[in-house]
Amino acid sequence: MQNLVFKISITLICSFGVTLYGQESPSFPGKKSNWNGFDKFDFEVDGKQVLVVAPKVVAKNRPWVWHGEFFGHKLAPDIALLKKGFHIAYVRVPNMLGCPKAVAHWNDFYSEMTSKYHLSKKVALVGLSRGGLYCYNWAAANPEKVACIYGDAPVCDFKSWPGGKGNGKGSKRDWDLVLKTYDFKDEAEAMAYDKNPIDNLASLAKAKVPLLHVYGDADKVVPWEENTKVIADRYKKLGGSIELIGKKDIGHHPHGLKDSTPIVEFIFKHAS
Repeated sequence: MQNLVFKISITLICSFGVTLYGQESPSFPGKKSNWNGFDKFDFEVDGKQVLVVAPKVVAKNRPWVWHGEFFGHKLAPDIALLKKGFHIAYVRVPNMLGCPKAVAHWNDFYSEMTSKYHLSKKVALVGLSRGGLYCYNWAAANPEKVACIYGDAPVCDFKSWPGGKGNGKGSKRDWDLVLKTYDFKDEAEAMAYDKNPIDNLASLAKAKVPLLHVYGDADKVVPWEENTKVIADRYKKLGGSIELIGKKDIGHHPHGLKDSTPIVEFIFKHAS
């Protein structure tokens, strides 16, 4: 009789789309498609295109990963975390480079994901390259909402990239975007800006947000000495925790790791 009850319970769980933890799977709107064997939903929030990839079985507490930029590049960690019950999310604001208006769009998306779809109140952020600006700027304004940050050759100071004011080659097009999207009146005002990720770590350290950075020590696009190293040195002085994985003689590409296990384990440990 006990076995029969158990089998009936499993059947009901599968039929009504809830997990073994009794949580209902969110029903997302928009266009549904297949993404590497998982359901992907494309819709709008606050007038911006967003996407959410849903796991087949939702993990307890509904953990999720939020990409700052370049969703779909280096898939292995996302697929591994989907298999562990995480949702994967992305907001399309590609030319805003983490400016305050981008942070405002992120605020709206976070509110939607946590209040309407009941995902975890603490999210794991993934900042790949320029995605670091989005993740760190939003995190600094919302430290209590962040489970952890994984940065992959992340931009942590727009003066380094795209500004090219240090050892990097920079990008004039993207530097012009910084001046425009941040509403700077001129380059001098941009150079005096003191709220880049490297300058704005105190709230994260106080909230004890763990960090992981993967970087190439030969990166000439986003030099690690001007970005990751500065973050690491300052975060440690503030009492924060950061793990560093350096890749010898590797430039800005390729991103990620051949074996993404350390990335997956870091996010799973802190965000599940």
